[in-house]
Amino acid sequence: MDKDLTKFQETKQAAEKKVKIGIGLVLLAVIAFFALGGYGIIGAVVVGLPAIVLIGIGFASFKKVSDAFKHEVLTDLVASFVDNGVFDPDRGLDMTTVYGTEFLKRADRSHTEDFLSGSMDGVEFVSSDVKLEERHVEHTKNGTRTTWETYFLGRVFVFEFNKSFDGYLQVLEGGRPVVKRKYSKVKLESVAFNKKFKTYATSEHEAFYVLTPHFMEALMTFEQNNKGRIMFSFIDSKLYIGINNFRDTFELRMFRALDESTFDEFKRELLVVQEVISELKLNNNIFKKE
Repeated sequence: MDKDLTKFQETKQAAEKKVKIGIGLVLLAVIAFFALGGYGIIGAVVVGLPAIVLIGIGFASFKKVSDAFKHEVLTDLVASFVDNGVFDPDRGLDMTTVYGTEFLKRADRSHTEDFLSGSMDGVEFVSSDVKLEERHVEHTKNGTRTTWETYFLGRVFVFEFNKSFDGYLQVLEGGRPVVKRKYSKVKLESVAFNKKFKTYATSEHEAFYVLTPHFMEALMTFEQNNKGRIMFSFIDSKLYIGINNFRDTFELRMFRALDESTFDEFKRELLVVQEVISELKLNNNIFKKE
């Protein structure tokens, strides 16, 4: 392992050790509480409070090493894969762009991070992780309880499609457009495609023009290769893609070794961009501007 990776791995393991010890002490405090009666309460407090503090320190240390890894290592990885690549862990897509997909409803609370931009095979793109939450308020006899429900956690991509569309088109694995356009549901010739996706368009003619048998097959292949609920939106000259897989993309995993397999996973995340371009042939002459 590269010495820089070894440094990150050692720091990561030290943070994980604090969490493990803290959890062990919490379990000990719980056992003491039930096993020692009244004395157990004192023992649980004496052991439990420092344990909780230790767990908090461990998680904070892990977050710190994860952020440092992004800034110091993943930025170089992006540069080696993406032309004019920019990776900024501290910012994400602006919410105007996120809602510009027209398949993501407005959130009561939102967060974006891990901004990525550049080009592959001459096709420009931007993307970031996006988290959208809905606020729920429940009135009970004991007062008001507020909870937050995450309805989207994944990645949003915007590709320059190099062709202006006549109308608006969405291909969604569940859900429907969230804007007040005159979308109509379109049935395509492929039974398998209609079963997997719901297609909405403001121009049925444009839907059939864009969604050729080959293009539908490419969308199906992309869906099969990527876990989560997939959404496509064709607006003006842009292709928006949402992958709702309920995971942060470029994050280190606690209690998982930092080695070459970690890099391979991050590379696969970057190659999603290349997969879109190659499978959907976004760099093909057929999509060049007239």
